[in-house]
Order: sequence, then C-alpha cells, then structure tokens
Amino acid sequence: MKKFLVFLIILLAAIAAFIWVRRGNITVTYKNTAPGTGVTINTTTPMTITSPAFADGQPIPKKYTCDGDGVNPPLAFSGVPKEAGSLALVIDDPDAPSGTWTHWTLWNIDPATLLIAENSVPSGAVQGQTSSGQNAYGGPCPPSGTHHYYFKLYALDSKLTIPSFADSRALAQALNGHVMSQAQLVGTYSR
Repeated sequence: MKKFLVFLIILLAAIAAFIWVRRGNITVTYKNTAPGTGVTINTTTPMTITSPAFADGQPIPKKYTCDGDGVNPPLAFSGVPKEAGSLALVIDDPDAPSGTWTHWTLWNIDPATLLIAENSVPSGAVQGQTSSGQNAYGGPCPPSGTHHYYFKLYALDSKLTIPSFADSRALAQALNGHVMSQAQLVGTYSR
C-alpha cells in the first residue's frame, strides 16, 4: 500500500509539473545552451532589438544613410538573458552586388545596455572592421534598388577576446559556441 501511495504522489507531482510547464510558466530550450548544461530554463521574454527611428521591415530614414548624416540609428534592446556576459551587434546587407556587405560590427557591449543612442558607441564596446575597411558605422548606400539591412543582436556567455581589426568573418568565428540568444531587426533603403 505504501508503494502505491508513493507512486500516486509522484504521478500527481509529474502531472502538476507538466500542466505548469504547458501554461508557459517555464520555457525549456535545447539550443544555445551553456557548455555542459544541456538545458536552459528561460523565464524571460524573448530578446528583441527595435529602433524608435523605423519599424521592422520598414525604410530606414535618410538621416542614417550615406544620403543623409550617415550616423547610426538609435537601437533598443530588451529581454537580454540575465546570464549574458556581453552583447554583439552586426549590421549587414545581403543584397549588395559583391555579396554581403557589413556596415557595422560591435562586440563586448555591456549586457545591461538598453539603448544605443543615435550617433554613439556604447562605452567599452569594440567596433570591428566593416566591408569598407573602417572601424565605424557605415550607413546604407546601395548603388540602386531596394536593399535589406539586417541588424543582428547576439547575447553571449562571455566577452570576446578578438582585436578591433577583426572583420565580420572573424567575429562570426568568435561567436561560435557563445551565443545564448539572438534577435533581428530588418530595415530597407532604396536609391
């Protein structure tokens, strides 16, 4: 009889836990987990990147392009995992005639950062080399037609130890195995 009661209690606890998880109180994910853990419990909202200057999928204002002031647009972050050691940002254009063109790379952004203000770089962040060979934001400047600009935000488990002359390929290699969460914003620009 005791074995049956123990079995019944365990069964009821398992059913209650299943119902609790199904209601959304815990989200269990199996990708981008910390090394050796296998499972990440995420009780926060998904990470997002937005801009007060333009909505996802909408045109980037001229001010932030080579036809305007050429300064970076303001970017807002939310839902960054509490365990993140740093953030990285990549802005690129896969529609460029010569292949994907990188407009800006930043890494070692403090994970507590909620906003990158217009025409600014967060304190302590490293700007990498873009496709133009500069270590600075280069605004959209398509030769013709409409291009899509992907603003990709990555939450990492640690800071990166790559030099500022690293390009987007070196950054992608450094990100491998360290991404905890990611988010994306897409803007367009036409000339």
